[in-house]
Amino acid sequence: MVKAVLLLFVGLNVLSLYSQKVDLVKYVNTLQGTNSRFELTRGNTYPTTALPFAMHTWTPQTGVNGDGWKYQYEKDSIRGFQQAHQCSAWTNDYAVFSLMPVAGKLVVDQFGRAAKFSHRNEIAKPHYYKVLLDNGITTEISPVERGAHLRFSFPKGKNAYVILDGYTGMSGVKIYPKEGKITGYVHNGRGLKENFKNFFIIQFDKPIRDYGTWENTTNTAWQGKNEQEGKGVGAWVQFDSGVNVEVKVASSYISPEQAEFNLKSELGNYSTLEETKQAALKIWNDQLHQIVVEGGTEEEKATFYSCYFRANLFPRKFYELDKEGNPYYFSPYDGKIHYGYMYTDTGFWDTFRAQLPLNALVHPDMHGKYVAALLDAYDQCGWLPSWSFPGEGGSMIGNHAISVLADAWNKGIRTFDPLKALQAYYHEATNKGPWGPSNGRDGWKEYFTLGFVPYPKYSESTAKTLEYAYDDFCGFKLAEMIGNSFYENVFARQMYNYKNVFDFEVKFMRGRGEDGTWTPNFDPYEWGGPFTEGNAWHYLWSVFHDVNGLIHLLGGNENFVAKMDSVFIVPNTVKVGTYGRLIHEMTEMQMANMGQYAHGNQPIQHMIYLYNYAGAPWKAQQKVREVMRKLYNSTENGYPGDEDQGQTSSWYVLSALGFYSVCPGTNQYVIGSPVFRKATITLENGKQFIIEANKNDQDNVYIQSAKLNGQDYTKNYIRYEDIVDGGVLRFEMGNRPNKNRGTSPEDVPYSVSLYHSCDEYH
Repeated sequence: MVKAVLLLFVGLNVLSLYSQKVDLVKYVNTLQGTNSRFELTRGNTYPTTALPFAMHTWTPQTGVNGDGWKYQYEKDSIRGFQQAHQCSAWTNDYAVFSLMPVAGKLVVDQFGRAAKFSHRNEIAKPHYYKVLLDNGITTEISPVERGAHLRFSFPKGKNAYVILDGYTGMSGVKIYPKEGKITGYVHNGRGLKENFKNFFIIQFDKPIRDYGTWENTTNTAWQGKNEQEGKGVGAWVQFDSGVNVEVKVASSYISPEQAEFNLKSELGNYSTLEETKQAALKIWNDQLHQIVVEGGTEEEKATFYSCYFRANLFPRKFYELDKEGNPYYFSPYDGKIHYGYMYTDTGFWDTFRAQLPLNALVHPDMHGKYVAALLDAYDQCGWLPSWSFPGEGGSMIGNHAISVLADAWNKGIRTFDPLKALQAYYHEATNKGPWGPSNGRDGWKEYFTLGFVPYPKYSESTAKTLEYAYDDFCGFKLAEMIGNSFYENVFARQMYNYKNVFDFEVKFMRGRGEDGTWTPNFDPYEWGGPFTEGNAWHYLWSVFHDVNGLIHLLGGNENFVAKMDSVFIVPNTVKVGTYGRLIHEMTEMQMANMGQYAHGNQPIQHMIYLYNYAGAPWKAQQKVREVMRKLYNSTENGYPGDEDQGQTSSWYVLSALGFYSVCPGTNQYVIGSPVFRKATITLENGKQFIIEANKNDQDNVYIQSAKLNGQDYTKNYIRYEDIVDGGVLRFEMGNRPNKNRGTSPEDVPYSVSLYHSCDEYH
């Protein structure tokens, strides 16, 4: 009887263990990609402590106020712990303030208060950051969506201070010593509305013994002053020696009252940091469990989940919840309060390629809210966003909001008015906005009349022509799907314009003058000029929507494959061109040592998958595995270039699953070679899509055969609906290519010219 009870007890415990989710957060290293600087990027990331897609994130600060390189792995001191929103080191940040614990003498300025630290004493996870500074102070942070829970543990025998730094712009503070709190606002960043404010509330759990204000332009401090406003204004508070003080912080873009409500609603139920930490851990484990991978090495899992973590940070929520639970927001576009959803902090030139198509797959509900909000932004500022940070910045090139909208519609995410989307895009394509080159269109008149953007009249003109042609395809595709012949005809006329910048003599895309002549002294190794952060080797492949047409320009499959092969064979020569010096993208391409393949930047990231269109899918399988193995890892050196708001991470996540979104706007993901023997995607509809790769390892990278739901599958792509309907895609892997699989015309992915001739709309 005793033995039976014991066996039952053991059995129940085993079942209990199996019912618990494996801790996937343990694989995430938020220091991945932080060993970056101006001259060389290994990600340009910072150790982000945040919930998925949260309005605010938190990070230690090693850089000076206003520096885009806010945390660099090579630095040895921390000057603050920031509330941050930066999505790229090149954009700097906005709505920032920081807290810094100081022991001993009161020192407010950012250089004097900086404390040494070692990475040996640092824990960097999505739900929890901890560092022991060399001066004996420990800082811990756990996040909520619109704030954070911090703890500063001070050494005994020394005065204990917390310094609030108002950062680079206007700020205001008010200290309530009896209530143990500070309230205030900051206004810092580029291109913000005048009434833009980030209102904060900071609540301490220990008594304030002394206090004052200060300002960081002269580093002057005033003891006993409890209120101040001005440029760089901050506050300081003193606590008992040796105290462990817990700090709850929340912010709002709407009002001080909303900030206080955010504090109560998001942190009110957590009495200790441990409770906030456990809640954040559960949220992240639930999020990461959307994709469970099995069968790879521990390092491959660490790389995958570190990348998947970063893929789940952008776009950032910009809305808040009122007391009835209704979403509303301060609009960074018109400076007014609106009800509904708003998201921000993403640049489409990067994220339309993989990050947003990944969201469409695993977060369709949120993605539906996001694409609907794009048209709200259009209503509020008169333009579709292209680089929202937090309002429209117009950075980089192209009008890729239409890509995001068409992609969502084609995948059944139909939360917006498609006719309004087409009208907004038409306005985008026939005007130039007041902000950067992607706010409206540089050279739009010439693009319509000549069929290309001329160089040197417009910088980056060939890159713009190629991306405009793709965007026009997306406009065409959306119009075709809803049966709108007017816009279908308008945009179809331009979607083949990529042909107008292809020079048959040199077999590259090339700059072209207003009179139609080719830009002289062509050199495919030369960066800049008619190209954006790249050269002719990179931009030849920027015909996402019509690879079949590009194959014909290059003389057929054999020539196309040979040209692709040569990207990896030619030397990694760099000619700086109009940049006049080495930029970090050039250095990163040379370090990769894969010829002219420059994975550290977006223009060529899809290229490897184009082998699937030309009868050589096994070459894509080998190269994609080589890139993942060679150019990614989970360390501070984890990326081959800028991470860019989840894009470079999402490339890895999708590629590690075995497919990639070559042409957003279609419903296809093009097949590569999965990293893991098994990956299970749990979809929002409750179904699961499982990718199995039998015998998969670092040698067996080639697909021998495939079955989809038990049926032989030879296609070089998988459809969105096949994934979200659930099922099993099973690959048999081997160490030699199967050159007979996926080579039939019906196996190739979508190209528009396979369905619509170039003459059909002319």
